[in-house]
Amino acid sequence: MQITPGKLSGLKAVANSLGVIAAAAMDQRGSLKKALGKEKGAEVTDAMMEEFKSTVTEVLTQHASAILLDPEWGLDATKKRASNAGLLLAYERSGYDNTRPGRRPDLLEAWSVRRLKEAGADCVKLLLYYTPFEQVGINAEKHAFVERIGDECRSNDLPFFLEFVGYDPAGGDEKGLEFAKTKPAIVTGSMKEFTKDRYGVDVMKVEIPVNMKYVEGTASFSGDVAYTRAESKEYFLAAAEVSTKPFIYLSAGVSNAEFTESLELAAESGVRFAGVLCGRATWKDGISIYAKDGVGPFKSWLETQGVANIENVNRCLEAASPWFTAYGVESSEALAG
Repeated sequence: MQITPGKLSGLKAVANSLGVIAAAAMDQRGSLKKALGKEKGAEVTDAMMEEFKSTVTEVLTQHASAILLDPEWGLDATKKRASNAGLLLAYERSGYDNTRPGRRPDLLEAWSVRRLKEAGADCVKLLLYYTPFEQVGINAEKHAFVERIGDECRSNDLPFFLEFVGYDPAGGDEKGLEFAKTKPAIVTGSMKEFTKDRYGVDVMKVEIPVNMKYVEGTASFSGDVAYTRAESKEYFLAAAEVSTKPFIYLSAGVSNAEFTESLELAAESGVRFAGVLCGRATWKDGISIYAKDGVGPFKSWLETQGVANIENVNRCLEAASPWFTAYGVESSEALAG
């Protein structure tokens, strides 16, 4: 197994000295603007979005191996990151196509992988809403879409991070008990598909394969049981076993306590995950502070509680494995072409 020079350089840039990806995510756009507006009770300007992202980046990249940003409101923030922090840039438009079924993705119209690379990206990230249980024709479109991005990343020799988030094609409650029961199959099936070489994915950014609120015997447990603790560990392992590529976990907007507990359960399961790309679990509780009190108090909150949140996650990463071990080697240099 060999990796091209550009991809190897990019992967090393977003990992820490141990080869673990301890990255922060700040590429939220539509959801962030909506949350800020709700708290502020007024329109959220472009300058506010840029300031929020820059402040998070300045503070949290001192405790992260990399930051994920978007080229819409995050380019100024790229200049505020710590000198040793790598950069991932998002390629997709916020949200999805809601004019037809299937949650189809779309790209930022004025951007390409070449342009993201020119903007300083070490890696490119694409978010895809995906479930193996969608109509065959819709998933065929999504497969072809990812193949095109994979080819574009190959031609520019830049690592491709694919993030996939499951959903219910029937429109059911995706936070409810019934969807929780299907989540392990959705995550495992998605990983099994996109680990295939044809897609050119270098790192998969994946959901925790269970909903911790329905795991009996956890602190996050809400009262309804979808799986026992032992069953949950089996689901973690089943998802990991279908992957032939490095994978990292996303926080999906849950609380810091719930996310760290899920990482502890992953470690207890013996899963060899390569790290995290964690956003809202570190900074979302500061949204109201920024909206109501401004950037000064928000920065102070980040420097205390925000840092505490990301360090909680970092402690869990002591159980993570270097990304290159997914290829059966002991150092990234062993993959040099």
